[in-house]
Amino acid sequence: MSRKLAVVVPNLTDAHRQAIREAAERNQCELRILDAPREDLDYVLSSEIVFGHLPEIARTSPDLQWLATPYAGIDQFLVPDAFANPNALLTNSSGAYGVTIAEHIVMVLLAILRRDPEYRKIIAEKKWKRSLAIRSICGSRITLLGTGDIGREAARRLRAFAPASLTGINRSGKNPENLFDTVKTAAAEEWEDVLPETDVLIVSLPGTREAYHLLGRSHLKKLPDGAVIINVGRGSVIDQAALLAELQTGRLSAGLDVFEEEPLPKDDPAWTLPNLFITPHTAGNMTLGYTVDRIVEIFIENLDRYCANQPLLHLTDRQRGY
Repeated sequence: MSRKLAVVVPNLTDAHRQAIREAAERNQCELRILDAPREDLDYVLSSEIVFGHLPEIARTSPDLQWLATPYAGIDQFLVPDAFANPNALLTNSSGAYGVTIAEHIVMVLLAILRRDPEYRKIIAEKKWKRSLAIRSICGSRITLLGTGDIGREAARRLRAFAPASLTGINRSGKNPENLFDTVKTAAAEEWEDVLPETDVLIVSLPGTREAYHLLGRSHLKKLPDGAVIINVGRGSVIDQAALLAELQTGRLSAGLDVFEEEPLPKDDPAWTLPNLFITPHTAGNMTLGYTVDRIVEIFIENLDRYCANQPLLHLTDRQRGY
């Protein structure tokens, strides 16, 4: 009996669809590729395998055995009743987003250090002013809170700018691929000692319970004047109210792609802060072709593994949150 497979993933090209069809055929899966679940909701709800970010399907489908989300974050699948079948497997697409988010980090950091938002305003007023003092990644002390795929890809690119140091912070204290000059352990909170010597703090942690407000008011106070904070992980990792209060003093600058509440409310004071570079959660979306290529490749490899009863890659632990 063939397995039922439903695919509901945006931005798939004809080549992606064909690759998925071929994988489904060799694994003897019945396949339907849909633009939205409502196109054939009965089929999706009765599928053994679903490839798509569909928390509502997981919550209502007792037939679901494996949900493969094309996203890296699994926040919506962490509530107690997230799965009608509590034994269903959940894989994410961690590893597909490192390149695009790392490039976003470099873009935002350069824009802040080189005062690009301010120069955009000057140019919009048709003025010829070129006296704003700028700073460089070269010689900066950079700390990366999170050394997963995003942190590693960012470290590779930032190394080319000759920073004074690259310090990684993670649970294990291990230095992945020796990409960092130093690695501190987050669990032991020894990483806090690095903050006074951090010019650029890059946050790429998932929104787990342990990471909630990991960066709070006391941590922000430890950063030196002029430090830059970039968050491309989850908004809940930083105490947003504390960060905005610190930004309002003008002592720090920040580039935020994620917020505690999204979309950011129109009346939020964050919109008006001149030292806050805002992007609307675009660092890791699925509009870059390379990202979608990797998402599809990860799913197809896992489909082969699933149908051969082999361990899945990127299998998440819903208790840990990643």
